[in-house]
Parts: sequence; C-alpha cells; structure tokens
Amino acid sequence: MSSHSKAFNRKDRVKMIGLDFGSTTSSAMVAVAGVGLNSITGRMALGDPQVIYRSASEFTPFEGEMIDELRLKAYLEKWLDESKVKSEDLFSGGVIITGLAARQRNADAIAKLVGERVGEAIIATADDPNLESWLAFMGCTCTLSRHYPERSIINLDIGGGTTNPAIGKAGQVNETGCFYVGARHFQFEPGSYLLKHISYYGQKLMDHFSISKSKGDFLDPPETAAILDFYIAALEAMVSGDLSFFKVPIAKLHQQTPFNMNSDRTEKAITFSGGVGELIYQFAQGKSLPGTTYYGDFGIDLALRIVASPILSNHIRTLRPENMGRATVYGLTLHNTEISGSTMFLPNSDVLPVRDIPIVARLRINGNLDEVIRVFSIAKKSPKGACIQIISNPITNNEKQILNAPDCESFDRIKGLGVSLAEGLKRVSFPPDIPLLILAPENYGKTLGNYTTNWQQSRVNLIVIDEIPDRNAHFVNIGRLHRSIVPVSFYGVH
Repeated sequence: MSSHSKAFNRKDRVKMIGLDFGSTTSSAMVAVAGVGLNSITGRMALGDPQVIYRSASEFTPFEGEMIDELRLKAYLEKWLDESKVKSEDLFSGGVIITGLAARQRNADAIAKLVGERVGEAIIATADDPNLESWLAFMGCTCTLSRHYPERSIINLDIGGGTTNPAIGKAGQVNETGCFYVGARHFQFEPGSYLLKHISYYGQKLMDHFSISKSKGDFLDPPETAAILDFYIAALEAMVSGDLSFFKVPIAKLHQQTPFNMNSDRTEKAITFSGGVGELIYQFAQGKSLPGTTYYGDFGIDLALRIVASPILSNHIRTLRPENMGRATVYGLTLHNTEISGSTMFLPNSDVLPVRDIPIVARLRINGNLDEVIRVFSIAKKSPKGACIQIISNPITNNEKQILNAPDCESFDRIKGLGVSLAEGLKRVSFPPDIPLLILAPENYGKTLGNYTTNWQQSRVNLIVIDEIPDRNAHFVNIGRLHRSIVPVSFYGVH
C-alpha cells in the first residue's frame, strides 16, 4: 500500500464552499468531507460530508437593473468571517448566479469578483440554467431518489425568476430544463397587490392578457388569477411532458431550455425545492403561511395554487426531500465536484489549476485513427486549451471469456487508444503550448498518458485525469493538486 493510499484511508478531510445568488435570496454554505475509496464503486470520492456553516438567507441586493456590488461584497465578507474560511483552505467550491439575478448587466462581473475573492478553488458562473437544475436535484432529491431506485422523480426548483425541472432515477439526473416561471416577476408592496416592479417576462404576460397596469397600480383578483393560472398550467405541462404547451408564443417566450422527458414512460413522483418549494412543504405539514404577498411577490400565492393542483400535489405529503430552500447551494457545495483517481498523468503539477477548458469532444476508447485526428483537429483550434472525454465501450462476452475479467478496460484497449492518440497528435501537429486535458472513466490515466506521449518524449502539454464519470457539460475546471488527487468541476451542463 502506498503512502498516498494510507493517507486516504485515514480519511483526509477537505473543505468546500458554495455561494448561490438567486432572484430573491442569496446564501452560502461550507462543508467538510473525507476523501477516500468508495467501497461500492472503487473510485476516489468524497465521503461523510458535514455542513459546518450555513449562512442566513439574505435578499439579493439590486440597484435598478444592476446587482448592488457593494452590498453583495458585504454579504460575502460577512459569510467568510462567520465561517472562518480562508481561500487557501478550500479544496473546491462554486458560485452560481441564477434566475433574474443572472440577467442583470453586471452578473458576469459579479461572478468574476466573487471567484477572485474566494480563490482559485471556485468555479464562478452566471446564467447556467441546466447546471442549476442538476444542482437542485442533487441537493434536494438525490437521497430520496436513491431510496426509491425504481421510481423516476421530477424535481421542480421554483424560485423568484425561474423554475428549473430535472428528472432522475436512482440518484442520476437524466434530463433538465429551465423556464421563466417564478414568484418575483411581479413585485408588490407587501400585504397588497400594489405593483412596485415588473420584469420583462411579467410585462409580456400582462400584455398577453391585456392587463394595462403599471408600477403604482393595483392588480385586481381576475388579473392575478390569470397570471397564476398561466404559471400553474406551465408547471403542469412540464411534469406531464406536454411539449405542445410551449409551442404557443407566450409560453415559448417563457422557455429558456426545453424539458423533454418523453422517453421516460415510468410512473413519476414530484418534489419541490427553492423558496416556493419550502413554502409548499410548510403548508403541507399544517404550518400556517404568512399573509398576502408577505415577501413582496407571488411566492405564497404560487405555493397555495400548487398544493391545490391535483397534478402537482400528489406526493407533497408522502415524499419530503431535504434542503428544500437551499437545494442549489447544497448541490453546488457537495455534488458539483468529482474527485480524480490517484493514477493520473500529470508530469508538471505547476500547470494547475486550469479553468474554463471547453470540452470539445467525447471519444470512444476503441475509436479509430480518423476519429482521433478529427477530434484533435478541433481541439487545436482552442487557444485556452481543450478537454476530451473518453467513453468506455462495454466488453463483449467473448472478450470476458478470453480475459476472464470483469467489466473494465483491458490493457490492450488502453494501449491501443494511447498509440492512436500519439499518432493523431503527430498527424495534426498539435501545438505544445495548448493544454490538452483528457478525462478517463477508469484508473488508467498514467498508462494512457505515457503511451500518448511516448513515455514523455512528446512535447505536448498533456494531462490525463482518471476515474472521472461521464458528465454532459461544456466546460471543466481542474483545481490544484491535493496529495495525489485533484478536484474536477463541470459547468455548462447540457
């Protein structure tokens, strides 16, 4: 047993942070987890996570059409002070700006600012709707989904600006979407329906229903009913798989990314997260909710209408997920980071961290040389670097009999891929100054890297990170080396 293995067996502890800035509220979470071999999968993984800090939820600070940077920085400093977190202590983390907050003009600058303040362990992203859907499912419904592995579960993460649906089974997300259906497109004087602010989508909905009201006017009961009816119909269409609903122009406008689950014919349960989700479960437990527009939006009205919907309310009293109001930040903190294996190919650890590397292709392990050349021809056009995901092919029964081996890659296939990669790099004259990152699903990173570089004779700037499960995403970040592993984070989820 190596010294690294001994260290992992002693349950090396790492610290992670998540920061979520949403349409209505913002919050932070810090957790610690052990790093070691998962006894079931055999992969390096985070285990025994413990949340050591949860911030109070704060209203996301807006100043007109901008996020108030000074107030947001004050929140951040307060959270870091309360949690006693220093950037150099962090193994991984993320900040995500979602919903209406992500649509503000300075959202990308805020993401960069927070990433710089907290440190290089952070991935910072604004307006990544499918990632938000994935995170909310993992933070809210993953444990429940694993408890009922034969049942498909749809999680609706309903916040101020968006509803982010995700459907999964046995803890794995299969499909995501995002819609501009939320509580805060209409903002009111608390305790009344006196309009204080209307979002772009709120205004389009009013125009559709010929509601000629503006800031300073009161919405009448038939007008609020028409708006809420539309929102409920949209939610029911999402969970019913009714794609035709979103072909109507006003509904299509509210669709940021579609949610297509038609291939899943199994019975589906429904869970909720986000601010509205928290209100739904409070009411379902018999707790009283605050009065009319207490939070200055449609949140309470929307929660009550969801509970009254026969389509949406079937499971709210029998299936209660965890971390409802904080699902996104919980998922961001604990589920968005994969752990590399300890057999990666990393000739020079000083090249880390690498950030915002586009995933340009998914390459089959038994892909032919023409495929390899095509992939490298694409990768060499990315000046920041490029990432390629290796996809395993199942071993045939005949191969199993010959090899007398389980479902894992054979040495011959690993060597064959390495030889093809080496030839492909030579054929396309791959530039040595462009980082080339390869993600492999099993623990053959060092072997693959050595064959690809002809035992490090090639000048190509190659990193092979192994034991990384397949994730459909557009970009990847690799953090600094921690003992013999690195954190791997994805964003731009498909």
